[in-house]
Amino acid sequence: RGAKGGKEVGKHWNLGQESHDAVMLPLSHKRPAMMVASTLLIATRRCSTAFAPARMTRTMRTMHSTSPSHGSWAALFSTKEEVDPGVVEGTDLRVLKYPHPSLRRENEVIPDEQLTGPGCEISKIAKEMFLVMYATNGVGLAAPQVGINKRLMVYNDTGDPKKWMKENIFVNPKIVEYSDAKDIETEGCLSFPDMNGDVQRSKWIKIEAQNLKGKKIKKKFKGWEARVFQHEYDHLERTVYIDRLTDEGRKEVQPRLNELVGEFGDGGEL
Repeated sequence: RGAKGGKEVGKHWNLGQESHDAVMLPLSHKRPAMMVASTLLIATRRCSTAFAPARMTRTMRTMHSTSPSHGSWAALFSTKEEVDPGVVEGTDLRVLKYPHPSLRRENEVIPDEQLTGPGCEISKIAKEMFLVMYATNGVGLAAPQVGINKRLMVYNDTGDPKKWMKENIFVNPKIVEYSDAKDIETEGCLSFPDMNGDVQRSKWIKIEAQNLKGKKIKKKFKGWEARVFQHEYDHLERTVYIDRLTDEGRKEVQPRLNELVGEFGDGGEL
């Protein structure tokens, strides 16, 4: 499930469709910790807000999950980790790394007149974002991460370009309700390579957004998909996952953050 050329992946696009129903990736004590690439990486460790066991260090990546209607869950894993693909065929977009200013800039609301369905400029941007996402072995991407400061995010919670029916495009999304129940997972982000940390998020959320035709979408997501959505939505709010780390978690990654700041040079925004 590595990088795909633009022409091959492009034949799977269904950019005019509404987002699909949520699919939750459950967690099992029998499974090893995993790293699920998006711009989002998650280690399978679920716990209550009152107790967080020691971080698991072995990382793996989710390949597939069954439908909840099957009554039991199964997952296949790969040792592939998220990668920086460099040049991606079919697009000039690149994932930007911290502290690039685009990650902290205000993201513009996309006007209705730009949402005319497949073939419109926003759909072309979304298509190229999927190309970059799949090339990184990822499951999600927000527009500011590729230098486009618009309220646009995409994801496929399977990370598999062959499962194009799982592709979701959200225009001008907003989270209108968060569950009181929380859980903690280890997250990372391609904009923050070679680091991760524990992040607490709501177990379920209710969202509103628009599709590429401007039609309003209302959804409720839970579990894995809720976390993917929250991570990518944070980018549209100028929030990155390190902002949600505990003081201890931030202290652990600070040396790597200092390296990234040094590599970027002048003009970065912390």
